[in-house]
Amino acid sequence: MYISKNPYRPIKSEVMDVITETSTIKTIKIRPGEPIDFKTGQFIELTIPGVGEAPFTPSSRPAIKEMLEITVMKVGKVTEAIHNLKKGDIIGLRGPFGNGYPLDEFRGKEVLIVGGGCGFAPLRSLMYEFFDHEDEFKKLFFRGGCKTSKDFLYRKEIEEWAKRNNINLELTVDEGDSEWDWKVGVVTTILDDVDMDFANGVAIVCGPPIMMKYATKKLLEMGFRDKNIYLSMERNMSCGIGKCGHCRLGIYYTCKDGPVFRYDMIKNYPDIWD
Repeated sequence: MYISKNPYRPIKSEVMDVITETSTIKTIKIRPGEPIDFKTGQFIELTIPGVGEAPFTPSSRPAIKEMLEITVMKVGKVTEAIHNLKKGDIIGLRGPFGNGYPLDEFRGKEVLIVGGGCGFAPLRSLMYEFFDHEDEFKKLFFRGGCKTSKDFLYRKEIEEWAKRNNINLELTVDEGDSEWDWKVGVVTTILDDVDMDFANGVAIVCGPPIMMKYATKKLLEMGFRDKNIYLSMERNMSCGIGKCGHCRLGIYYTCKDGPVFRYDMIKNYPDIWD
């Protein structure tokens, strides 16, 4: 894996395309000036010269090395600058950093993926990693939810996933409309029809903290072991290399020890959902 000898130095990279996903979310296609070989679940730091930088987990297929995709919600100064990028703009990338999903521990097992909101971005990368090695996993279950149909990332792409042989997929929205053909309700309501070996299976959750909190509670009630539930805890990361302390989670630094954690590692810290 490529990691810069100087973790503070951004790699000069070019914006190849900017795709509008929703009214507040865009996907940026980037060609790195040097190879960035990331594992699904790891993150990079994206630098806008003269503005600042922020951490993002790539949403693209790890097997594709020459292009990186970052899906970004506009929530502040840096993300607004990212939304204003145009094809041909030059930006910086640092990384990859952190620990991704331990795919070796998932092999030979049934896997349930639960996603919500912007959590679809890192899960998109993970799903393509599963698809590229689908013979190594017993079966995949995907359950995804958003507030409305207009908030759904990659909707057409995800609906294509449902046509694959080795996946059981269901989607839901909190508020339905005439354009929505799937279920209506919060994401935990579509977990009841998952038919798998809960005690020996793996569950992966990524989304807003409140969604992850109640999804994790539901998974435990279903019979999943806390050591087999994997959470993506990205919300407080900043520097990316464990120096600023902004992402401290109990005894862990999210950027160095995560952002992917087993639930049993962090469940006793009272502020994990804050």
